Amino acid sequence: MASSKFFLIFILAALIATPVAVAQLGGLLGGLLGPISIGGVLFCSLNGKIDVLNGATTPIFPNASVQLRCGGGNVVSSTTTNGSGAFSLLLNPLQNLLVSSLLSNCNIVITTPLSTCNATLPSVGVLQAPLQIVGGTAGGLLNIATGVFQLIPPLN
Repeated sequence: MASSKFFLIFILAALIATPVAVAQLGGLLGGLLGPISIGGVLFCSLNGKIDVLNGATTPIFPNASVQLRCGGGNVVSSTTTNGSGAFSLLLNPLQNLLVSSLLSNCNIVITTPLSTCNATLPSVGVLQAPLQIVGGTAGGLLNIATGVFQLIPPLN
């Protein structure tokens, strides 16, 4: 009888200690695999970048819907560009993806039609860009930017 009580106390102690160990492991890995910041500035053009045409620079694209899509088009995170056309997504690698998977399987997709910022641009399709590492910081933040956007026509 005493051995079964000891065994139950041992199991109870192990169950209580498990969440603490997992939390400590997550904290350790979170420090090693710091947050991932994906950001950029979106311009109102077919490639989402600034162009100079006839002496006029491309305007920014405010209030555009920005999505991080991975795999088969699953939306992992989303945001909206601010009044300056800037966007930023902050990802926790422990809750999302490893960097290698992020770079090879994910894209930034702009779902707001280009005609919203310029009526002469297409009203169908989405802007899509691959991701690329820009660098890291001393605090462990990994910075990722978009490559060149391209207009992806809708599937028929």
